[in-house]
Amino acid sequence: MARPTSTARRELGTELRRLRGDRRGADVSSALGWSESKLSRIETAHTGITEADLDRLLTAYDVRLEDRDRLRDLARRSRVRAWWTPYRSSVPDPYDEYVALEADAIAICEWEAQIVPGLLQTDEYARAVIEVGADIGDTETIQRRLALRMARQAVLSRDPPPSLQLIVDEAVLYREVGGREVLCRQLTRMVDASHRPGLELLVLPFSAGAHAGQTESFMVLEFEEGTRSPVVHSEGLTGGLFRVTPDEVEVYQDALDDLRERALSAEESRTVVAEREECLRCRSAF
Repeated sequence: MARPTSTARRELGTELRRLRGDRRGADVSSALGWSESKLSRIETAHTGITEADLDRLLTAYDVRLEDRDRLRDLARRSRVRAWWTPYRSSVPDPYDEYVALEADAIAICEWEAQIVPGLLQTDEYARAVIEVGADIGDTETIQRRLALRMARQAVLSRDPPPSLQLIVDEAVLYREVGGREVLCRQLTRMVDASHRPGLELLVLPFSAGAHAGQTESFMVLEFEEGTRSPVVHSEGLTGGLFRVTPDEVEVYQDALDDLRERALSAEESRTVVAEREECLRCRSAF
């Protein structure tokens, strides 16, 4: 899968800024016959760069021939239209960046204390979640966000798919989002998904007591070695929040370690979800 446009463009801009080093932007631009703002827009990912301009810039920076192919490939990826572009007007910018990172991740580990993680949500469950969004005021926006959430799940069918570990609080299995029948069908989806290769679903039982994930739900995304460092993302009422410094990421990785240690095993978790689904099914029959 090609690296998403916004992610690739940011990575290319960052790399080009690093290669410029101590050179003044004005001097580089003048030597190439560019405006200084053109170079600035490329480095800050506000605009792309043609292959010809990239070659001229790499020559100006004395980049070795053997290192140029990687940057050319990154530039080509940055010119590919991202699959989520049609949905962009319906989501806030931080979420747009999250979708780019999620599509590019090779490993995703998510802790969710309130609802089923988006990558496993059924369309009716997702609609019930989206409809209560504080920033949504019209049916069209709800429908577009729902379509985007469902489209995101294609990442699970990617070749190869990302390694996915989802840890959910046991309360998620009881919160009747969309009603009892919607939750019942959602739990069936979770049981089915738990059998997918590379996907591990863990339940943190009520008996776990206090734990490191009490204050917020979050996820850690990891990427191919040499591309970018792990990123933490957490949702808020007004949008998502990213944490990227090594110290911050380490805190969340330690929290995940604590949650994994307290969670049921994958097999035990599947049994608990299946039993809860059966309980709801029986209750719905009366």
